[in-house]
Amino acid sequence: MAEAVKKPRPEFRNIGIGQVLTAYRLPLAGRVSILHRVSGALLFVSLPFLLYLFDRSLTSELSFEVFKGVLSNVIVKVITLVLAWAFLLHFCAGIRYLVMDTHRAVSKQGGKETAAVVVVVSSVLTIAFALKLFGAL
Repeated sequence: MAEAVKKPRPEFRNIGIGQVLTAYRLPLAGRVSILHRVSGALLFVSLPFLLYLFDRSLTSELSFEVFKGVLSNVIVKVITLVLAWAFLLHFCAGIRYLVMDTHRAVSKQGGKETAAVVVVVSSVLTIAFALKLFGAL
């Protein structure tokens, strides 16, 4: 009797971040979810530094002037803009998740729509902040 040909069993492995970013086409809701986590981690890591800067800016008028001088640097402005983006996206996505917790927009279509709203609103707010930060407004 012919020996049965065994097919190799498929291997299921954990995927890395490189595969998620390059090989998989995540829907917008998945990208918003990942960005919500990334922005939350960025805000958490930078919180001690931001609180220190806030404390230094409130100490005296002289320290506030020094703080304004440091903030006039372009690199510091870009870092501030990234932190503002992280805050605004995290805030908007957090509101999205609160709305989803009330069992609204839990469908596939609702997830797409609310994810698009989060991206648009946070982008508009970030652009408005950038215009104000760089002196265009």
